[in-house]
Amino acid sequence: MTSVNRARSGSPVAILMVALLSACLAFQLNASMLSPALVSIQRELNVSAGAVADTQTAFFTAAALFSLFLPRLADIVGRRRALTGALLLMAAGCVLAALATNVEMLFVGRVIQGASGPVVPISLVMLRVEVREPKTYGTLMGVVTAVNGGIAGFDALLGGYLVTEHGFHSIFWTMGAVAVVAAVLVRLLTRESFAKDRRRLDIGGTVLLVVAVGAALIAVNELGKLLNANLAIALGTVVLAAVAFAVFWLVEGRVSAPLVPISQLRERATWALVSTTALTLAGVFAMMNGILPALAQDGALGFRLSAEGVSALVLTPYAVAGLLVGPLAGRLAAGFGYRTMLRSGIAGAFIGMVALTFGVAATAPIFLFVIAVWVGVTYAGVANIMLNGLGVVLSPADRPGSLPGLNTGAFNIGAGLSFLVIYAIQTAATPSPTAPGTGYVAAAIGSAALLVAAFVVSFAIPRPVSAEAAATPARTVH
Repeated sequence: MTSVNRARSGSPVAILMVALLSACLAFQLNASMLSPALVSIQRELNVSAGAVADTQTAFFTAAALFSLFLPRLADIVGRRRALTGALLLMAAGCVLAALATNVEMLFVGRVIQGASGPVVPISLVMLRVEVREPKTYGTLMGVVTAVNGGIAGFDALLGGYLVTEHGFHSIFWTMGAVAVVAAVLVRLLTRESFAKDRRRLDIGGTVLLVVAVGAALIAVNELGKLLNANLAIALGTVVLAAVAFAVFWLVEGRVSAPLVPISQLRERATWALVSTTALTLAGVFAMMNGILPALAQDGALGFRLSAEGVSALVLTPYAVAGLLVGPLAGRLAAGFGYRTMLRSGIAGAFIGMVALTFGVAATAPIFLFVIAVWVGVTYAGVANIMLNGLGVVLSPADRPGSLPGLNTGAFNIGAGLSFLVIYAIQTAATPSPTAPGTGYVAAAIGSAALLVAAFVVSFAIPRPVSAEAAATPARTVH
């Protein structure tokens, strides 16, 4: 019985994938389906746009913080159990948000939904346990990660339909139903697995790391407000993050079962991957989710697309390209190498940003479409897949949940830094409202510079020998 057709438990890999993809779909809906409903929430709950935005920030911050320790906890208590529990918590948060009569209830509901943050890394570890043949794992890893990158715009379209026809509460009921179905499928269709190292979770180290990363995320979010930032909050959280991480480093060197051993933090597999992830996200995220859509709608320039046009010509093609290319990229990684594929993806995204600097003054919407598809292929379909995959295949064999957790935190920090750095560059480079194009050009140059830094740091990432077919012959999984 080959690994192509069956997992080690004897269950068909197709059935395993149904369970894991349902879990990833549930998380993706929580992350993106609410976007079309933000204005409706603001109106129905009679709150400001900033208050609604804070609930979104709360979800993504909670997702990042849960990702720091839940994959490691899953190693200890069982990955099927942890993933099922995370999905049920997600469903509980959805119910609370669906019943929300004020923004405070919605805020708490979104925080609880954030427990689903590490769904994808836990799913990838579970897949790695069941499918060891490199090319098969690479392909399926690409499928799982590509779904997490977006469902070809369907999630936003469904959210728009639901909020228009039934109000924003219906979106949360739909999210909750999908989460419950996913939890049932994971519980029934997957096999329980544990790490070799099942020593008790380091509570002290967990709290310190969560405080450090949480404070850093708050600081980045505050600084991202630029001229409206509260410098006292920003400076205070930066100091808190630094102190908490310093204490975390000291504590982890003295406990017998640390959350993340100091020796692991010093390894290139950890610091090089985490740094590359943060720099890559910093270079791409704000450009594709903020700057490019703004450029497309800027009335002072030539494109002047409507919001619907931006979705049709930029956002949806970007998501579709990543969804289609991801599985192929995962399969190629096993043959050509994860690092080679990662660098090709980063280099491709760099080319896209450089091309954008020459096309800001263009008027043909097809130019934006080409940029969106190109970056969708190179970043969403290749680089993003490799960064997620490397977090799993480079993780220590005795505690495979540790590195994916740290890497997921790097994704979130990088995304936050992207909005801070790229928008700061754009603002500084726009001398007056009469010359808006210079700001977009500067933003693209800043993005390209961050991608160059990511490309350089990626050379420090070690080769994941066991995950590449050239180094490891295909073998049957029993």
